[in-house]
Amino acid sequence: MFKYIKNDLPASIVVFFVALPLCLGIALASGAPLFSGLIAGIIGGIVVGALSGSHIGVSGPAAGLAAIVLTAIGTLGGYENFLVAVVLGGIIQMVFGMLKAGVIAYYFPSSVIKGMLTGIGIIIILKQIPHFFGYDADPEGDWAFFQVDGENTFSEILNAINFISPGATLIAIVALAILILWDRVLSKKSKVFQLVQGPLVAVVLGILYFSFTSGDAQWGISAEHLVSVPIPDGLESFAGLFSFPNFSAITNPEVWITAFTIALVASLETLLCVEATDKLDPHKRVTPTNRELLAQGVGNSLAGLVGGLPVTQVIVRSSANIQSGGRTKASAIIHGFLLLASVILIPKLLNMIPLSVLAAILFVVGYKLAKPSLFKTMYNSGWKQFVPFVVTVVGIVFTDLLIGISLGLGVGIVVILIKSYQNSHFLHIEDKSNGVHKIKMTLAEEVTFINKGAILKELDRLPENSYLELDVRKTRFLDNDIVEILEDFSSKAKTRKIDIKIISERGVVENPKSYIEFFNLRPKKTA
Repeated sequence: MFKYIKNDLPASIVVFFVALPLCLGIALASGAPLFSGLIAGIIGGIVVGALSGSHIGVSGPAAGLAAIVLTAIGTLGGYENFLVAVVLGGIIQMVFGMLKAGVIAYYFPSSVIKGMLTGIGIIIILKQIPHFFGYDADPEGDWAFFQVDGENTFSEILNAINFISPGATLIAIVALAILILWDRVLSKKSKVFQLVQGPLVAVVLGILYFSFTSGDAQWGISAEHLVSVPIPDGLESFAGLFSFPNFSAITNPEVWITAFTIALVASLETLLCVEATDKLDPHKRVTPTNRELLAQGVGNSLAGLVGGLPVTQVIVRSSANIQSGGRTKASAIIHGFLLLASVILIPKLLNMIPLSVLAAILFVVGYKLAKPSLFKTMYNSGWKQFVPFVVTVVGIVFTDLLIGISLGLGVGIVVILIKSYQNSHFLHIEDKSNGVHKIKMTLAEEVTFINKGAILKELDRLPENSYLELDVRKTRFLDNDIVEILEDFSSKAKTRKIDIKIISERGVVENPKSYIEFFNLRPKKTA
């Protein structure tokens, strides 16, 4: 695991800086204690990272669960009661893993997964624009279109124009310039610039800028534009930051409903992220999905026991890990230890980091996920790939992750149905001599009720005095609905003087008395 520590250690530092504001922001957006987000980040990194079979996936609190958490805390009567649902949700996830439910991950189309990555990249950029200019009304980690502060993604950007902080904006621009220079030029010049990552330099510069301009009314950065980590006074105060589940609420049916909801949504988000990170992995390694569900279940149960938010594998942190050169799970685990150590040892230093600098780091992450060239590539792949891709992107930007994925998946299924309708058969007119139309119809390997309309349309188009050769030798599945169409058409064929020859592996027959008997199907009972 530590074979590539020279790659994993710098990557873990970048993931740490990306994860820190997101852990706090998601907790704030969820209506939970701020420390609960950090607990989830620590457990997601150390525990889930160690148990997971993913080499580059990073887990932590998920923005997609924020609305569920916010609602559940209110309906269940407090955060301690909600933690019971988190523990139970983790157990349910472990059951999902033992039942091999991870296979679901392999049924999401590639176009939808690419749309998910691009949509998240666009959201990251849009959501970070206000933070970049020092407008922090909406907390970090609120990825939904309709935000917790009452605004939406675009109205928040318009509002930011009226509340630009000169100091925060200046250091953000400098940080972004450093990141671009580091990525495009310096990292290719020397191994030193690969070991010391640009985001670390940007953060250190941000802390120095805050220190030197502190007290300056115009160019200084006020506290609301900085990271806000809870600072304990001592060991007793630190212990007081933890919350524990109230297991007396376990008999409440609402707790079980919430637990199942958490397990289902967290599992879906994890499986989607697993599929996406595997596609981003330059080494094309495959994550064992059932093991991932087990690891996430253990992580959620443990998080619930010590007051943490629910965890999932998260694409923002995972993509930052990949972009920074992470090679093994060591980067995810080290990032968890960095969160733990920093909260205990240097919380005051963390609270000197400008949010605008972290926004600049996320800008780069978002751009690499949503490169304009990808739109051109998907367009050139044809409409069957491009349409689900675009629908997924638009759905994620204007709703949320799961709704956007559902819309893209729905469109993908419609595309499959359309192609199935079109590819049910091949029709070839062989001869028109002597006034007899000889037509050959070859059925596809699988012909289902979806193909009824296309086949019925072709049969009705056959002219009088036709000779139809129906080839079913390659057909492995012929739906009863199709056989009934042939059975019903046989009487029409007689009146229109159409002869039908069936060519199958069981033999050749002309004008069979009963198609149902020929294909060994039981006739439907008549009322």
